[in-house]
Amino acid sequence: MEFEHRSNFPQDLEYPPVDFRSNLNDEQFAAVTAGDQPALVLAGAGTGKTRTLTYRVAYLLERGVHPGNILLLTFTNKAAREMLARVEDLTGVPRRAFWGGTFHSIGQRMLRMHGEPLGIEPNYTIMDQSDAESLLADVIKELDPQFLKDKNNPKTKVIANLISLARNTCQSLDDVVMGFYPYFREHINDFARFSQTYSERKKRQQVADFDDLLVFWLEILQTQEEVARYYQERFQHILVDEYQDTNLIQAQIIDLIGARDQIMAVGDDAQSIYSWRGANYENILHFPDKHRNTNIFRIETNYRSTPEILRFANGVIRQFHPGQGFFKTLRPSRGHSQPPLLIRVMNGREEAAAVISRITGLLDEGRSLKDITVLYRAHYQALDMQMELTRQNIPFQITSGVQFFEQAHIKDLVAQVKFAYNPRDSRAFHRFACLLPKIGSVTAERIFQAALAEADKSGEHVARTLISRPALAKVPKAARKHWESLTATLEGIVEAAGDRSPSEVVSLAAVGWYSDFIQTLYPNYRQRMDDLQSLVGFAGRFSDLQELLGQIVLMNSETSQTSVYPEEDKLRLTTVHQAKGLEFPVVFLLAASDGLFPLARAMENDGLDEERRLFYVAVTRAMDELYMTSPHLIQFGMNTKILQPSRFIQALDPTLYEMARFHRKPSW
Repeated sequence: MEFEHRSNFPQDLEYPPVDFRSNLNDEQFAAVTAGDQPALVLAGAGTGKTRTLTYRVAYLLERGVHPGNILLLTFTNKAAREMLARVEDLTGVPRRAFWGGTFHSIGQRMLRMHGEPLGIEPNYTIMDQSDAESLLADVIKELDPQFLKDKNNPKTKVIANLISLARNTCQSLDDVVMGFYPYFREHINDFARFSQTYSERKKRQQVADFDDLLVFWLEILQTQEEVARYYQERFQHILVDEYQDTNLIQAQIIDLIGARDQIMAVGDDAQSIYSWRGANYENILHFPDKHRNTNIFRIETNYRSTPEILRFANGVIRQFHPGQGFFKTLRPSRGHSQPPLLIRVMNGREEAAAVISRITGLLDEGRSLKDITVLYRAHYQALDMQMELTRQNIPFQITSGVQFFEQAHIKDLVAQVKFAYNPRDSRAFHRFACLLPKIGSVTAERIFQAALAEADKSGEHVARTLISRPALAKVPKAARKHWESLTATLEGIVEAAGDRSPSEVVSLAAVGWYSDFIQTLYPNYRQRMDDLQSLVGFAGRFSDLQELLGQIVLMNSETSQTSVYPEEDKLRLTTVHQAKGLEFPVVFLLAASDGLFPLARAMENDGLDEERRLFYVAVTRAMDELYMTSPHLIQFGMNTKILQPSRFIQALDPTLYEMARFHRKPSW
């Protein structure tokens, strides 16, 4: 077989000399100048992982390896661009000379060149997530026209997610459903039909989704021996970034292409935090077992954080039992500073006040808002923080989503409460009515007007006339069987709004019709249900419904247009997952209490190890100062919970951090 994609880049190249010895520390130098046998580079947080990879490429080029014989694999386009740009700056070799990029980008190239035996033409097109879900929805409607119309059945996004998870974890659909979606077990056979027909339809239309780029790449290597052999010979060196984040398919691809043991895997088992999207922690742990004579290099000199922060972080990761990972100790290169501070607060409101009080102090000391980041485990934990920042007109940006009250599921629930309070609020009615099958804005308005006319005649609340004959006549047949559940919930909310507390009203909405609906609509419905329960707790602060709804509206409408801060100077709020790979001068970690971090759900479902790694990722984002807040009480749903500081902190030597209590005049 003749392959026509060899690089046109000149074979005889000269590179500017690189002084490896003076530009690298001993640990980095050892990894960069390693021999040709397989290597596992364990690069701790802030130790110069990208620098090590960049210089490794330069070293290979200096040894005479052609750029086209080096494969660089990353997980994000940003990481790929950064790494290749650094290589180009260091060596002068343009990035196009390398085979470098994300797994998916390399996979799509492989599929264009070698996909025909699998039925994929070179001119196939790649669907984005929206297009893929649209095609799957068409398949489902064709196979079972009633399936998506039944509110008890999962929506297309959920089905697409479970099919994707099965493919990325190399599990059967049965196992994925029983492990992650047991409430849909009765539909296992339906999912199998949908998945099979979806695959056939993609090939017929010559389109591929993102998962196909990996699945078919692996199939090419497994079924086309000559192709596999060619790439095994061509890629004399394979460098894989963030190896701890690989899933089973990616690990198998690497093993097949790197069958001659020319792999350097770079990563940190202590930062493996993506099992929920298919990453397999075992891949990095068992790399030395799969690749004989693996050299293990530990890069532990940290250039990011102060010694005090590193001692704290080392204490967190040492809580793992021996044998659970590769032992590493981050060593500081910077001078001493203050130890991490744990601030005990009574509740979320006091937590926000404490953080903003310290932020004000930092600004007085010369810091800018852009130097400061607030991290949290789950979105709902930042609700009070967002409210207080808005109230004090402090500009902030959320880089892991939208503001709490702007989230779709929060707006859906609030719309039901608004409608119960003001039955003439047609916009609120449209918000939740249009969630049902075959109901768009025109139909919703017809239903609303019919129910409103009946209410004007009878004097009843519109929620009660939604089941009147004139209103029901406007409800599409496909939505009729959902209507009873929705209207029953609305009637319950209306009744409660008359004499019960705002938290009880919101709780009825959260556990009514919408609690079933959200389960079918969102793959991450558990996190969204946590948000709804947090909203119930928030409602408990108000004595009447009008006050609650007014505050929510103000939260969404207030801006920082009159802010005294520079336009570009904003405080960053983000989840720990979104902050991985980043660093910040000052970090505030919210909700460092048991049940919040680690999450109660993780504590119940054998997820503590990954929560601990996530906690480690959080604290190692901090460069100069680390503050952690630990609420004593949380209002979650209708219950008040008493919390202790996170077990990850309680297990530490208390000399590794300082503790303060906030009493409006903090003792830091």
